[in-house]
Amino acid sequence: MPDIRHAPEAPTRARTLAAGERIDAHRHDDHQLVYAGSGVLAVTTDAGTWFAPGTGALWVPAGCVHAHRAHGHLDLHLVGVPAATDPLGLRAPGVLPVSPLLRELILARTGDPYDDTPAGQRLRTVLLDRIRAAGAVSARQPVPLPAPADPRLAAVCDLLYADPADPRTLAALGRAAGAGERTLSRLFRRETGMTFPQWRTRLRLYHALRLLADDVPVTTVAHRCGWSSASAFIDVYRRAYGTTPGSDRRG
Repeated sequence: MPDIRHAPEAPTRARTLAAGERIDAHRHDDHQLVYAGSGVLAVTTDAGTWFAPGTGALWVPAGCVHAHRAHGHLDLHLVGVPAATDPLGLRAPGVLPVSPLLRELILARTGDPYDDTPAGQRLRTVLLDRIRAAGAVSARQPVPLPAPADPRLAAVCDLLYADPADPRTLAALGRAAGAGERTLSRLFRRETGMTFPQWRTRLRLYHALRLLADDVPVTTVAHRCGWSSASAFIDVYRRAYGTTPGSDRRG
C-alpha cells in the first residue's frame, strides 16, 4: 500500500461515502470501530480484505495500515478508542457481531462525539463494555478473504474474482492457470487456512454482500454468485451471518 497516511487519532464521527468511494491506505495510533449503517464497507490490509453485513462491525487495531472502499451508499460510523484502552487485544482487524443495543450505542456516540458530560462518559463506558462482550463471540464471525502470495494460486483466484459464479472445478481452473490440482489444494490450505470450496464460498458471500448493497434482488444475487437457487444462497448466507439477505438490507 503506497503513500501511507498517518493520522495519529482515529476520529469518532459519522460520515457518508458514495458507492465506489475509497479512503486511501492510512493508519492510526488509536484503535477504531467501523460500522456501516447502510451499504457495505470493505477494509483491506496486506493480509486480506474484511467485509461485514449490517449485523457486524469491523475492529481496526492501532497501527494497522488499512484502506476503505464503499459498496452501495455508505452510512459510515467511526468510533476511535485510545490505544491504551484495548478491549479486545486483537493484532489484526476482526469482525464483531452488532446487537441492537451495540448498534444504538454506536449511533449515539458518533452522533455527538464531543459530549464530555457525565452522561456522555457513561455512554462511552457502556459502549466499551459491549465491545468487549461482542469480542467474546467474535470467533463465530466470518474470517477475511486472504490475499494469495503464490502466483499460481493468485492466477486461480483472479479467475474467480472476475466471475464468482464460475462453476469449474479446481482441476479445470488449474489447467487454465497452468498449475496442478494437488499443488493448488495444498496452496489454498497453506496460504488461506481454508480448502478450495471454503475459500470459493467465502468469495461468493463477499461478492453477494456487495451486490446486496447495490439493491440487486436476492434471486439475481444468488445466480450471479454461483448458487443454483435463491433458497440455497439464503441457507448459506444465514449460516454465515445469522440473518437472511432480505432482512439485512438497511438504510
